[in-house]
Amino acid sequence: QVQLVESGGGLVQAGDSLRLSCAVSGRTLRSTAMGWFRQAPGKEREFVAAISRGGGTTYYADSVKGRFTISRDNAKNTVYLRMNSLKPEDTAVYYCAAAATSSSSWFGVSSTDYHYWGQGTQVTVSS
Repeated sequence: QVQLVESGGGLVQAGDSLRLSCAVSGRTLRSTAMGWFRQAPGKEREFVAAISRGGGTTYYADSVKGRFTISRDNAKNTVYLRMNSLKPEDTAVYYCAAAATSSSSWFGVSSTDYHYWGQGTQVTVSS
């Protein structure tokens, strides 16, 4: 019913920027809070950023705060993650996640808060 497709990953050098996109189908974007997570080899999936259904609230992991920006375009049913000043430790598979909610302000910071996931897109940052 709900499908998420990430794109925009790639190989970049430290200090470069990327913008990831997550296209949502089966549900309008305005009905879901959205989150970005990432998983590096040998590590657990970790929270990166989230945006409330209403778009009025964003939240970031300390490791990316000030460098990453999550945003949404409801008209395009797409959520974005702009990543600036990338570091080698940002290397991971990045996943988009969605959670249907009636709250305009709620967002989740745990993977268990989200029920819909994309397939992931690889981001590799070289030093």
